Amino acid sequence: MRTIAFVTQKGGAGKSTLASSVAVAARAAGERVFIIDLDPLQTLVKWAGAREASDIGVEHVPPSKLSKAVAALEKKGVTLVVIDAPGQDGEPAAAAMRVADLCVIPARPNAFDLWASEKTRAQVKEEGCDYAFLLNQCPPAQQSARVELGAKALQAMGGLLAPLVSSRVDYQEAARLGLGVSEYNPEGVAAQEMKELWGSIKRRLKRVPAKAAPAKPEKAVAEKPAPAPKAPAAKAAIAPEPKAALKKPAKKAA
Repeated sequence: MRTIAFVTQKGGAGKSTLASSVAVAARAAGERVFIIDLDPLQTLVKWAGAREASDIGVEHVPPSKLSKAVAALEKKGVTLVVIDAPGQDGEPAAAAMRVADLCVIPARPNAFDLWASEKTRAQVKEEGCDYAFLLNQCPPAQQSARVELGAKALQAMGGLLAPLVSSRVDYQEAARLGLGVSEYNPEGVAAQEMKELWGSIKRRLKRVPAKAAPAKPEKAVAEKPAPAPKAPAAKAAIAPEPKAALKKPAKKAA
């Protein structure tokens, strides 16, 4: 199982939109996908509520239970976990970085996002996680000088995923309906961008060693242990295994 996390310390970079559409593209490519929503706003939990199909599980998990939840999903046969972290510094983002095999750092082509990306990269490196940048919400008409400058800045800081993701109405409409863009408008340019992006992420993951599960600390043995009642099994902080798709999402009207 592999785990990717969308992280950045700047709000509005499009993490939730990207996470949902990448998850859908990966599911269509044969992955068993589960989304963990770390954001207190639970944006992707609401997205799942609007989704007719139940092929992708989504659950809000507190940071303190994230490691246990990821381990439980691997036992259930999930092959890809997508984590949506809140757009701010703090324990939720740090927890995501600790469990992820790859952190995807999205940024819009402006100075504020690029500055925030540099700060996020520093924290990701401190947590020992591999990372790659993604330039998001680019002008769709042409690659402007601002976009080229942003791409060069991110390339200088580390890897830059392909393709550059454009700002398109399909992303907003798909999110509103609980869909990925590849479901909302399968023949659209945005759908092709997400298919290519998942391919780029998958190739990157192949070069990254999977993180081992954290070792359980050894229990100290008392000289005269007192008898204690058997504790009930702890419940995993994760939803049941997602069922097969119930309905096919409606196609976009011509």
